[in-house]
Parts: sequence; structure tokens; C-alpha cells
Amino acid sequence: MKDDTKLPGPKDLQKELADYLSRKYGERVKVISPVIMRTELNKDESDGREAKPSSLNQVNFRLKPEELKEFLDQYIIKQDEAKTIVATKVCTHFNRAEFDRRLPQEDGGRSVGQVKNNILMIGPTGVGKTYLIKLIAKKLGVPMVKADATKFSETGYVGSDVEDLVRDLYHEAGENKELAEHGIIYIDEIDKIASSRNLIGPDVSRTGVQRALLKPMEETEVDLKVSHDPISQLQAMERYRRTGKREKRTINTKNILFIVSGAFPELIPIVKKRLQAHGVGFTAEISTPGKDTRFLHQIRSEDFIEYGFESEFIGRLPVLAVLDPLAEEDLHQILKNPNSPIITSKKKDFRSYGIDLLFDDKALARLARLAAAEKTGARGLVSVIERVLLPFESRLPSTEIHRFSISLNTVEDPEADLKALLKDPDAPERQSHYDRLSAEERQELLALIQEHEELLEFCPSLPLSTTRVNLLAAFISQEFMDLTEAAARLKEIYNQVEVCETKIFKQLGLTVEFTEGAADELVRRVVTEGQEPEQVYRLFYQDFRAGLRQVSEKTGRRVFTITREAVLNPEEFLNDLAFEGFDD
Repeated sequence: MKDDTKLPGPKDLQKELADYLSRKYGERVKVISPVIMRTELNKDESDGREAKPSSLNQVNFRLKPEELKEFLDQYIIKQDEAKTIVATKVCTHFNRAEFDRRLPQEDGGRSVGQVKNNILMIGPTGVGKTYLIKLIAKKLGVPMVKADATKFSETGYVGSDVEDLVRDLYHEAGENKELAEHGIIYIDEIDKIASSRNLIGPDVSRTGVQRALLKPMEETEVDLKVSHDPISQLQAMERYRRTGKREKRTINTKNILFIVSGAFPELIPIVKKRLQAHGVGFTAEISTPGKDTRFLHQIRSEDFIEYGFESEFIGRLPVLAVLDPLAEEDLHQILKNPNSPIITSKKKDFRSYGIDLLFDDKALARLARLAAAEKTGARGLVSVIERVLLPFESRLPSTEIHRFSISLNTVEDPEADLKALLKDPDAPERQSHYDRLSAEERQELLALIQEHEELLEFCPSLPLSTTRVNLLAAFISQEFMDLTEAAARLKEIYNQVEVCETKIFKQLGLTVEFTEGAADELVRRVVTEGQEPEQVYRLFYQDFRAGLRQVSEKTGRRVFTITREAVLNPEEFLNDLAFEGFDD
């Protein structure tokens, strides 16, 4: 009997293999056909370099410590000492890397015995350790990867290899080797790999993880091809098949900055014990949780060694930054901060349903008090806000309510306030409350922009006028961008106005000059319509292309000045030009 079962073809087999590898190893692992592999290899082998172009020009090597500190101040409440320390050492690290990179080639940019500014941060949960490092990586333009120390293990134990962090950084950098070699690796919960000084059990593995981190934290070559990464194996086999050479591709960790952090809950008694042994009198005072944290500022290397760290490991972390716990007032200031991701995130949640949300300051203060009671820092704010607003988030999307404000009554009794809102959403007192909060938020935003005016000048030819301040405020409110990001975005749109002038000349052979008012109006249209910066040209071209060409053909005019009134009413403007030429 004939078997009618259809055998799978090459494409079917490739798809099945790709699905299996994606399920087992994640979306990063994909099957690459030989044709694609040969194309990529040809790019690599043509000049001996990576196929991707260098992106080091996006790294802000020249950033000064005070500039980075001022940037962090816009987002992170309190922690002045920690922000200063981290900002200073991070800037020094990357400025030094750029300095070494420019040294003569015979020196190789290397200094024997150079000490890297790896950083150890200490602080309880929810004080902003991870947020701090993410902000820094964003500002510098460098790739960053984060991992918890507990997921790693010494070679020979179950778990991930610590060198996987370097490989992850390479993939985060878009497989750009040079950019990856100037990235940041952030390891949280580092206190969890401290040994209890026992010789059996998990403590042996924890000590092994510390030792495995020593070389990457200083300088070593990490092989990109590993046995548990099938894609790197396939690439290596294909290269060997085509060239007959075994190519070893590595990442050097010399300029990769390692930042580790942990809560270290049992470190304070160790410090207090050492201070008492040295006769420091204030340790005899009655201890309170708030006051006990001051001992963290007295930490020495010997305390970490007693805690369970190898001296060699602590020696690779010469910079120490201590973040203090957040009090109720600190949590309140976090919620009031216009750059707060907590409030912005919740506003985005409701905006996704077409609902605008505003918070009364009394409500924010009450939320901060509730969060402080949870003793989880800023994380408590997220939990409290979710509890309060979940009933509204569940019910309001199914109604015709498109805006509402959070008052103290909302926080105190969410269910009762929701019922009142559903019963009479247009109550005068509610409308008045929302309008007042909207006006206050607008004024605070304008004041913030004026406060940072020197950072937001677009260029000498485009000063930050009142019109542009209002545009920037509208951009921040609509797109939920922070001040610096919104200013950069708005500058990009204004730059497109100049590009538009050049494009018109190339397309029509005409010279077009925009007045400041015309530029402002074009940018306003792009911002209010949520368009991309490149749409400046489209918005202008569709209204003026035919008219300007006809006027030029009839009158011979080649230079046109576009005013704000022209952008607002292009037909009238073009008619006036045509009649002007007719009168002549």
C-alpha cells in the first residue's frame, strides 16, 4: 500500500527547527539560512571588521560630573551624596576610556595597573538603585544589561555563567563589538552571593561566583562562542566551512563598567560591632531603624569581608555609594516630580482608554503616607496607587467619562468616590476641581521649563520664546515625555523646517525662507497632530507645491518668504502672490 504521507521539505524543517530553538532558548536564537550566513560573512570578511558600523559616536564621553548630577536631580529625589559619587566616577570612567582610546596605537590605549571605577551601591529596596543606573546609561548612550546575582553560579554548578552577562551586553549593543566594550553591566542583589564562611552547601557556590566575576570586572577576553548558544555555534561552523579557519571572536572587558548593588540587611550590626570595639561612643545610643542606616556610611572593606565576601572581590569595587531609606516626605516629592515614572505610567494607563487623569496634592500626600507604612520605598507607591485606582481602571473604560481627578476622598474611599463619579460625572464641583488642577499643572510645567531654560536653547537662531515654551509644555503633556527628551524631540522637528527649505529648492528649484512664526506654526501642527518630524515637509509641500510652481512660472519669482499667516491660509497667500505678479 502506498504511503501518502507527505515528507517535510527544507523550508518546513527549517521552520520546525526555528520554532523549537525559540521555545528552548528565546527569541534571540533563530535559524539562519546558508545564503544569509554567506551574505553576513562576506560583509565581515571584506574588511576584517564587524558588519555593523561603529556607534561610539553616540556615547557621550565628554559628559562632566556636574552635568550628569544635574540630570539625575531631575528624576531622583534625595540621595545627593550617592548621586554625586556615582555621577563623578561614571563620568571619569568614560572620559578616561575616551582618553585611552586616543593614545598612540603602539601604546594600545592601555595603562599597566589601571584600576577600574567599578561601583558598589548599598541601599534598601525601593530607593532607586536600578532607576539610577538606567538613567545614566540612557544619558551616556551606552548599552546596559541588568541581572540578579542569584541567577549565576560558578562553572560546574547549575545556573548561568557570569560571562553570559558580557555576551548579553554584546547583543544589547546590536552586536556592535566596540560599543559593547564601552557598556555597563549592573548586578543587583549582590549581597546574596556572600558566603557564611562554611565549606559545604551553597556557600561554596557563592564564593565561586565571586571568583568567577573577578576577571570580567577587571580585564579579560570573553569568547562570544559558547556551547549553550546554538546560534553562535552555527555561525562558527559556517565560517569554518567557508574559510577553513577557526576564528575566535571575543569581547574585552577593560572598559566595561561593573556596578553592583544590594540591600545588605545584616551589615549594620557588623559595622556597629567594629565601631564599638574601637571605642566610638555614639554606638551606645538607642537604635532606631532610621538612625541605624547612618552606620552604612562608616563601612570599611573589613566589614564586607566579615559579611562573607572575598577580599579580592571587594578589591574590584573601589567605589562605594550608600543610598538612604526614603521617608514619607521623600515619597511625596517623588509623586510630585513631573518626571516621576510612577504617576506618568498611571496616566498612560488611563490615556490608553481615552481618559485624562489628574492628581490633587492632598491625594498625593495621603498616598505617600500609605506607601511609607509598607516600608518598601518607592515600590510601595506603585502598590498603593494600584489598589486605589483599580476600581476606576476596571469600570471607567466602559463609560463615556473622559477625564477625572483624584482627590483625597478618592484615596480614602475609592469605591464610594467611584459610585459618586458614575452617578454624576458632570457635577460642578468635579469639573471645577479638574479645571483647577489642570491650570496648576500647566503653570508648574511652564515654571519648570523656565527654570531649565539654559539647557533647552534650541540654537542661537531659535531662542526659547513664549510660543516655543508653550509648544514644549504641550509636547510634554501629550507625549508624556520628560523635559530633556521633549526638548530634544522638539529641536528635531525645528531642524526639519530647515531641511524642508533645502528639499523645496531641490524639488522645485525655488528658494523658500520661513519666518520664525511660520516655523512655529509648522511645528505646532506636527506636535498637535502627533506626526513624525519628517512630516513637516509633507504638511508644507502638499499645500504649497503646485501654487509656488505656478506663481514662479507666471512671474519669474524664485525666492519666497513664508509667514505664519501663509501657513495658516496658503490659498489666500498664493492668490495674493499671483495677483501681485499680475499687477506688475
